[in-house]
Amino acid sequence: MEPPHITEFGSKRYLEKLHQSQAASQSQANATSAGAALAQSEFILPLRGADLLQPEKSPVKQNDQRRSEKKGFGFLRNKFHSKHPPPIDEVVTELPELPTAKRRVPFDILFAALPNELQVEIIASLPLSDVLNLRLASRALHALVSLNEAPITRYHLDHHVPAYAKRLYPAPQGVPLNFHYLCGIWHRLHVAAKLSYLMCEWISKELFLMNTEEKKREFAPQRERMRRRLIPVLFTIFHFFETYRKLHLKYLNEHDGNGLLRTPYTANPIETEILNMYDDRTLLRVHEAFPLVMSSFCRRLRPPSYVGRVERSLRGYLREKPPDEVHVAMLCIGGLRQVERIWEVKGYNTRRAAVDSWYASLTQDPIELETKKRRGMLSLKRKKSSIAVGKTSTHETNSVSRNSSSSNIVHEKQPENLVFGTSLAAGMPMGPLDKEEAKLLLPDLPALQKIWMETAEAMILDRKIVERPSDIRRNAQIFTELIREDGYEDEDQWLYGTVAPDSVRPNLDAIEEDPLE
Repeated sequence: MEPPHITEFGSKRYLEKLHQSQAASQSQANATSAGAALAQSEFILPLRGADLLQPEKSPVKQNDQRRSEKKGFGFLRNKFHSKHPPPIDEVVTELPELPTAKRRVPFDILFAALPNELQVEIIASLPLSDVLNLRLASRALHALVSLNEAPITRYHLDHHVPAYAKRLYPAPQGVPLNFHYLCGIWHRLHVAAKLSYLMCEWISKELFLMNTEEKKREFAPQRERMRRRLIPVLFTIFHFFETYRKLHLKYLNEHDGNGLLRTPYTANPIETEILNMYDDRTLLRVHEAFPLVMSSFCRRLRPPSYVGRVERSLRGYLREKPPDEVHVAMLCIGGLRQVERIWEVKGYNTRRAAVDSWYASLTQDPIELETKKRRGMLSLKRKKSSIAVGKTSTHETNSVSRNSSSSNIVHEKQPENLVFGTSLAAGMPMGPLDKEEAKLLLPDLPALQKIWMETAEAMILDRKIVERPSDIRRNAQIFTELIREDGYEDEDQWLYGTVAPDSVRPNLDAIEEDPLE
């Protein structure tokens, strides 16, 4: 409001402003009395604009007021306002309401304040890797997660594990659910998803001849459908070889070491017992894709060139393909996890060396293998004195003995409350065999061409899943079946259950670790 002397003296506007100034002085008197009453009270509401009631002002505000008073009519306006301040009610209502600053409480304090039941529900909704890593955060969280394995495992089984996995590995009866059972299923799913990705990359490159980037982009939908359909097949094959190794060792122990090669039979009794666990649809689907899986694995261990020894020597492929017993040992003893590890090795010579090293580890001791490597290295170098060689051999022997017991040393250094004393101490599915069990099982393994094929086809015909052997899809027909577009809804209901969330389908980012050569 402008001062009265700025307008014309005695005019109507002058009289209106004069009355307004008198009303402002009256309101100022009322404000002074109200401020005295507020100063005497101990309880003061944090109202915005209350700082106008305080006589003292900060030096910054005083400087700003002095600068504004030096400019023209602003001096008179500010002087009038200082003498006649507006009412308190108008100040409080006219100022905009700004959000008050809330106190931020850390998440760990909020989480710790929750009841244990809510904490378990929050933890159960996390991915399995995060749940396992959460046990390393503190002793309290480790105890909370370890004591509630059953509800967390049950939540993951109901929401994240596909139906075909629960059919092959049902929950144990009479025993509470634990992390070992859940982690075993996810380990097998990860191996099947990674091997399916590697196989599809190799099939699209070698069989469909999709070598350029443009062809790969055009073939990407078909490759994704093939990868998605191969995951349940490879998961079932993982179950077959895992169960086969267990039942074969049991058979040898029950018959005093007399295996299948010394027992006459029409159908393999071990394979028959395993195949009876599969329903008709699973048995037929895996039987049709089994030759593709075996041929791609065997082709991976052959030289890249089909030509003779001369071209292989020029290209540097000096080693021949491994014999069939090596393939059988890797499948029946190592399982698909070992197949995946060998598949990921780059370079044919390096891959063949890894195969030979793994096969030699089944029958030979680590110290003997290290001695052979040392002899090969010494033969390529200059001759050393016997004293130096003796010192080196003693030092390397000690290092080998330390390496052979490195696992025990690592386990001793680990705290007992992290792994030991929990269900995860039971080990991974289809882990390495002992030397004695491997030596007992190696001579009794079947031929590569007889694994699965003969027993499965005879069982398919006995169950009358198909009327004739010619009705079983083979070669080009199976490729057409893997890359077709229709049939997703029926497959989701059969494989994943009535609800197929995205979490049960392995993510490409999680399995695409190393590119192919």
